[in-house]
Amino acid sequence: MTGTPPQRRLDPEDLKTASLGTKTQSTSNLNRRSFFTFAAGACSLLLINKPASAAPIALPERRLFINHPYAGESFNGAYFAEGQYVPDAMARIKRILRDHNDNSFHQIDPALVELMARMRQTLGTREPLQIVSGYRSPHSNRVARTTDRRVAKNSFHMQGKAVDIRVQGFSLRTLRQAATALRAGGVGTYPRRDFLHIDVGPIRSWG
Repeated sequence: MTGTPPQRRLDPEDLKTASLGTKTQSTSNLNRRSFFTFAAGACSLLLINKPASAAPIALPERRLFINHPYAGESFNGAYFAEGQYVPDAMARIKRILRDHNDNSFHQIDPALVELMARMRQTLGTREPLQIVSGYRSPHSNRVARTTDRRVAKNSFHMQGKAVDIRVQGFSLRTLRQAATALRAGGVGTYPRRDFLHIDVGPIRSWG
């Protein structure tokens, strides 16, 4: 027997199930697309906001020119380079600033080296700082006190934090003004012996 097969009547529940299946699939596809879109956007932001590698800051080289006329010793060169103190240069400066009465040594405070360099810069001179006295041993300090009561019992010279200087072509008054303007520590004037004392202790002045 031929003829058109009978049409199956769709149950409302079947229609509801089919509709939900379509919606679920659409929602799944939408969620999947949203996830990948979000992930791609997040990666883009990470790439955009990724900080560039910080380039190392090149600190400028710092130089010093000093001499000890009585000992015939001098240093003229960089004491600070490539972001650090140059060990050989600091050792040479330490040697020049030794107690020349008994050849004893003491560690020199880097702040004092910086102060001497700043003195030359402030003066704007090519002349060296002439060292009259650098480190002073306890014995030498006691002897110095017998001739000048202004010498402190616990002088900063004994700690590698003070130096007495002259600079050719500059008066003590000019040297004093330059040192005072730096406000780096003590400043003492000794006109009779023609030298200026500078140290990296508390800010004060005398003489």
